[in-house]
Amino acid sequence: MDWGMRNRLAQIIQPDGHCFFMPIDHGYFQGPTSCLERPGETIKPLLPYADALFVTRGVLRSAVDPVKSKPVILRVSGGTSMVGEDLANEGLTTSIEEILRLNVSAVGMSVFIGTKYERETLLNLAKLVNECERYGIPVMAVTAVGRELEKRDARYLALCCRIAAELGARVVKTYWCEDFDKVTNGCPVPVVMAGGPRCDTELEVMEFVYDGMQKGAIGINLGRNVWQNKYPVAVMKALHSIIHKKATAKEAHEVFIEEKNKIMKK
Repeated sequence: MDWGMRNRLAQIIQPDGHCFFMPIDHGYFQGPTSCLERPGETIKPLLPYADALFVTRGVLRSAVDPVKSKPVILRVSGGTSMVGEDLANEGLTTSIEEILRLNVSAVGMSVFIGTKYERETLLNLAKLVNECERYGIPVMAVTAVGRELEKRDARYLALCCRIAAELGARVVKTYWCEDFDKVTNGCPVPVVMAGGPRCDTELEVMEFVYDGMQKGAIGINLGRNVWQNKYPVAVMKALHSIIHKKATAKEAHEVFIEEKNKIMKK
């Protein structure tokens, strides 16, 4: 692996081999998502506990301080919306020149396997890898499922992750599922867990994150289950303890309760 590629991966994956990415890219297809209407204000108290931001170029320029930022994973796919016909019909939105100009540590794009746009999104991933490898920029493939959440089982996600890795993705972001080790065991590159829709309780978040880490994930790319919570900093600290301090789900939940109580007393 070339020095530049190794250096950029080291910026987003910490020395312990783990990572906590903070995604704030939801607006590229959802618009002003709840609690993310002003992304700069949302992330300000959370940045100390994140290893990298996953963000579009528009929000990066308008809402992220270039002096005090964490490493950036740039969202470079889009072209669809929640009110459009099909979320899977994405294309590449950002040139390699723009990627270099923004000095990002990595880029990310979605692939929609099992949809009528499967071929297009996979070829877009291959094209992106071809361009980014030339300049030592890691590509993170996101195994998106659109509105069809029932697809999130181990067999389907293992298929998605392996195909993304085969096409050259350096990291794959996918959903947690039952038998998650079947997903990680079949993927030759690091796997990061997505958060998906909000969970019912904080403990539920801690439990799936802990389980996924035990079964081979290197970290998480969690947004809504953090910044849509009433106590986002407490959730960040709790999850950080699982990712980087080897805490159990129960121990992390105790961190959450402790931090929540501190905030309530202020």
